[in-house]
Amino acid sequence: MDNETSAVEPSAGSVGRVESTDDGRILGAEFIGTAVLVMGGPGAAILAGPEIGLLGISLAFGFSLAIMAYVIGPVSGCHINPAVTFAFLLARKVGLRQAAFSWVGQVTGGVFGAGVIYGIASGRDGFERGGFASNGWDRDGFSGLGAAIVVELVFTALLVLVVLSTTSRRFSAPMGGLVAGLTLTVIHLVTIPVDNTSVNPARSLATALFADTDPGALGQVWVFLVVPLVGAVFGVVIWLMIDDDARLEDTMLDNEPMRDARDAADRLLD
Repeated sequence: MDNETSAVEPSAGSVGRVESTDDGRILGAEFIGTAVLVMGGPGAAILAGPEIGLLGISLAFGFSLAIMAYVIGPVSGCHINPAVTFAFLLARKVGLRQAAFSWVGQVTGGVFGAGVIYGIASGRDGFERGGFASNGWDRDGFSGLGAAIVVELVFTALLVLVVLSTTSRRFSAPMGGLVAGLTLTVIHLVTIPVDNTSVNPARSLATALFADTDPGALGQVWVFLVVPLVGAVFGVVIWLMIDDDARLEDTMLDNEPMRDARDAADRLLD
C-alpha cells in the first residue's frame, strides 16, 4: 500500500485533512490531542460531574475536540480516535504507516491524559476511583449489552460520516472542527445514559485502566474497542452512498460484492 499522504493546502480547523508527512509530528499531535480529549471529557466527568451535569460533560467532550481541531488539525488531521483513523485508512485518505503512528499517539496520549486526571483526583479528600468515567453496560442506570452495541455502532458511524464529509471539496475546511465538536457533543448528550459513551477506543481503554476493579471496566472494555471499529466501517459505507465525490474504487472496500450492492442500489434509485 502507498504510505504517502496526498498534500493539500493547510486549513485551520480542518478535521481529517492531513498536511504533515512527518511521522513523529503526527504521533506527537495525536498524543497531545487525545490527552486533551481525555483530560477535557472524562476529566470533567470525574472532577466536576455533579456540578456541571450531562450537558456540561457533553460540551467538555465537544469543546475538547473542536479546540484540538484548530490546534493539531493542520498537522495530523486531529483524528484523536482510532476508529476515525481506521475509517480514513479504509477510505485511503491516510496510509498504513501514518495510521499506525496515529494509533500509537492516540493510545499513549489517552493513557497519559487519564493518568493526569488520576493524579489530580487522588489528591482530593475521600476520592474513590469507582468507574473513573469508564464505559460499561451492566452498572446502575446503564441499558445493557445490546443497547451498548447498538449505540457504539450507530453513533461511531455517525461521527465517521461527519468527519469524512468535512473532507469534501464542497465543505468549508475551517468549519470542520466546529461541526465535529458539535457532533461529538450531541452524541454524548444522547448516549451517556446508555453506556457512558465511547465511540473512541483510546478514550475507553485509558479510563478502564484507571477504574476500580469493582465496576469490571477492563472486563467490558472489549466492546468499546471492537464495536467502534465496526461502526467506522459502516460510516465509510454510508459516506460512499451519499457523497458524490466519494468513489468505492478509491477505497479499501472495493470488491465485487460491494460493487454489486452499489450497482443494485443505483438501479433501484433510477
